[in-house]
Formats: sequence, C-alpha cells, structure tokens
Amino acid sequence: MDDGRDAATETFLRHRGRLTAVAYRILGSVADAEDVVQEAWLRWSRSDAEAVHDPGAFLVRVTTRLAIDRLRRVKARRESYVGPWLPEPLLTGQDPVDDVVMADSISMAVLVVLETLSPLERAVFVLREAFGMPHAEVAEILDRTEDAVRQLARRAREHVGQGAIRYSADRPTREAVTARFLAATTNGDLHALMGVLAPEVVLVADGGGRTLAPRRPLHGAEKVARFLLAVATPRGTARFLESVIGGPVPDMALRLVDVNGAPGVVVTADGRAVAALAVDVQRDTVVGLYLIANPGKLDGLQEGRPHGARPP
Repeated sequence: MDDGRDAATETFLRHRGRLTAVAYRILGSVADAEDVVQEAWLRWSRSDAEAVHDPGAFLVRVTTRLAIDRLRRVKARRESYVGPWLPEPLLTGQDPVDDVVMADSISMAVLVVLETLSPLERAVFVLREAFGMPHAEVAEILDRTEDAVRQLARRAREHVGQGAIRYSADRPTREAVTARFLAATTNGDLHALMGVLAPEVVLVADGGGRTLAPRRPLHGAEKVARFLLAVATPRGTARFLESVIGGPVPDMALRLVDVNGAPGVVVTADGRAVAALAVDVQRDTVVGLYLIANPGKLDGLQEGRPHGARPP
C-alpha cells in the first residue's frame, strides 16, 4: 500500500464513526447503514483524495446521498413487513460519536417518527437537528437550494414535533424509572408495574413474523402490564425465547444497558442478544416500550461488534 493510499485510508477511518451515525439515523438499520458506509469507502478509495478540499464534507455528502437512495428502495419492503416495523436497536454509550451528536436523535421514539417522513425530509432533519449543520451546508449535500432545504426542515420539525425530540426526564430519572420497571416485571408485581406505567403507555413489538410478539401495538397500562407479566413468567419466557432461538432455551440473562441513547433492557441467551426493549420515559413514568425480537435485527446489540466499513 503506497503512502497516498495510507493517507486516504487514515482519512476515511477518522470520519467513519460520523458517517455510520449519519447513515444509521437516516435508515434506522445497522445493516443498511454499514452497507452504505462500505459503498462510501469504495467511492472514496476510487477518488483522487488529494484533490478533495474538505474530505469530511465530501464523505458526508456521499454517505447521505447513498443513504437516501437506499431508504427509497427499502421503504416498500417495510410497508409489507409482518407486524410493526421498528428500527434496529443499537448499544450506545461507548461510541465516541455519542459525544458529538445528540443522544435524543438516536432514540427509538424519534427514529419511529422519522419513518413517517419522506427520505429527503428525514435526511434534512438528521443533518440539521442531530448534527447541527447550517441550511447552506445541507443544501450543498443534497444538491437543493437553501430555500428548499429550509422548507423541508420546517415540515420535518412540524411533523416530528418538539416534544418528540427531547426527553422531559433527566438521565438519573430515566435510569431509576427503567430499573423500577425491570424489577416490577421480573418480580411479577402487577401493582408496582402499573405504578411505573403511564395510563396511556403503548407497547410496540417487532418480531417480523418470526417470534411470538404481538402484531399490533398494545395500548393502556393494564393491557401492557398483563402482557409483560405473562411473558415474564418462566413458562412465558421459555415459550417466547424458544420462538426467537428456534430451539431449547440456554442460560438467559436480562441486563440494563444503553439502547439507542437511553436506559433499556437487553435479553441474552448464552451471552448472545436475543431481544431488546427500548424504554421511553417521560417525567417519572414509562410512556412507550419498543420490543425488538426479530433475530435479523439484533446485530447492533452484540457487544464489541464493530460498525461501519472496514477498509482493506
């Protein structure tokens, strides 16, 4: 490998985390984001890197456009998905990119709302709200006029709503509420569980038709609590995990971890993640639960697994 190739590789490696963060927020899929970043690497490796004035801007532009194109292609598949489609969960808190971007922009609640935006609106929202890019810079990335980008940004913000992009509870409160929720569930304490769930709580489960997960959202504290306690019994847990794993259940554990920038729960079997629960806390109660149990969506939960393109 010559010196020019070494320099180009090092440049890409410096920006890879940011590129993966952009692609994931636009796509809501770890696998798709990694594919996009891999394609960005291939395009970068074939370009004249020394002639690029601003490599970071170049790479973000390429990655964003590739992500928009892929999102347009996958939207039809998501519309025919069995049951609710949820973004792929991602372990957070150890990624250096977390210090650069808002944790809120990666929350499951926000990513779910972003699914209702057009690909262009979603890209503008991500670049503006998560990465704080000026309208002019976003316009250059998307090859649109600045006025057009301002209109897209305004529509996206109005659709998402300011309440959806900020937690109303601070970090210690979210951790405490999530811990109370997990304790009540695992202890089978209906009274305690009802006390931590908001009356209007909604549980959305994504099993992709491959696991014993509800195919419609559950609304209301009583319905959600009774479902959770039914699953939390030894027999219910065994049946659920057998549907996930496709065989006998190995040693199981539940861990409180950071899922998509907020306290959540990951279920592991013999150390392998088999389900995740993202917990949306507002004030001091749980208002939303997102259960992801589709085996094809759990790669982002494997600790130590690298994300993003790996240059040769």
